Amino acid sequence: MPQPSSPRNDAAAPARAQVRLSAQVLTCLALCLVAAAILFFRHVSPLALWSYPFPPLWQLLIGQGLALVAAVASYLLFRFTADSESTARTVRSYARLDLDGLNPLWISMCAAIGEEMLFRAALQPLLGLWITSLVFLVMHTPVYRGQRPDRATLVQAAGVFGASVVLGLVFQYVGLLAAMLVHAWIDIVGLVVVRSVMRSRA
Repeated sequence: MPQPSSPRNDAAAPARAQVRLSAQVLTCLALCLVAAAILFFRHVSPLALWSYPFPPLWQLLIGQGLALVAAVASYLLFRFTADSESTARTVRSYARLDLDGLNPLWISMCAAIGEEMLFRAALQPLLGLWITSLVFLVMHTPVYRGQRPDRATLVQAAGVFGASVVLGLVFQYVGLLAAMLVHAWIDIVGLVVVRSVMRSRA
């Protein structure tokens, strides 16, 4: 597990407000609205969006199997970098989220729906898999800004980029619902791990 920062550092750091579940829901809606605008101007059929290339039921079945693999990989990646300062910064950043009760599930669903609508359904057909994954990486690394990258930071960045590539391939070859399901399970595992770490320090 990542080591907690020293009391001196915690005291010197300004307190930051907790990010409520309502903020996550609003962010999801905003991403969906941006995606909807892009899809509208691209004249994408809503039916085709949810049923291509596999029907919805098959997307959910295949997506659940892929999600299990992704969840295990996400946990193993955390264990591989658990003792690094980079992971400690990540845990501190995500600990600002309200992770009580079932909130890890709802936050993960919001992220999966909003981000997959924007990055996969709206942007990937325009920018391609690799550029979209690069944009996805940039949007997911604010916790590292101003920090000297160490090995764990590079591993985590590679993991985020790789996850985006995998999600893009799932979207392309299975469908949007499957990509959302895989994304949600990756985030659920990550947030539950963060909650567990924070509770162990309390």
